[in-house]
Amino acid sequence: MPASTDLPARELDDISFLGRLSEALSTRIEEQTRPLFDDAGITVPVRSCSLLTALGSAGEASAAELARALGQSHQLVIQKCPALLRLGLITQHPDSADARRKIFRLTEAGHDQLRRIEAYSVRISGVYRSLFAEVGDVHGAILRALNALEMRPLRERVG
Repeated sequence: MPASTDLPARELDDISFLGRLSEALSTRIEEQTRPLFDDAGITVPVRSCSLLTALGSAGEASAAELARALGQSHQLVIQKCPALLRLGLITQHPDSADARRKIFRLTEAGHDQLRRIEAYSVRISGVYRSLFAEVGDVHGAILRALNALEMRPLRERVG
């Protein structure tokens, strides 16, 4: 049974709960980012910034194209789109070649939010560098762990 993020810290320290601990870090960062976003006038949901950034880079894209660009599932991308549509940050229209396929594009409000996110990213990078000076290069460690598991999954590591 997977660990819950509401377990006492000493239970989360168990190495077998590495995935849950990583999720707890992600949740903590999200919780602490929201007020900073509010201060910066960023209305984008914290976990949707990369989607908005990918769409800004692409100009327009389908959910499948965005999923590939982000290394996320198609379903996750589709789940994030309604909030962005509701906020007026993106539009969707049918693909002229395949009406079942929806194409997404940033609105002017979406471009404004993207500019705010880019300015925020410059500032928060310094904050993360300061944190890493205190605790070690978490970003690098996560990237190395992801790459190592890609090259040799847990299944192959079980002896």
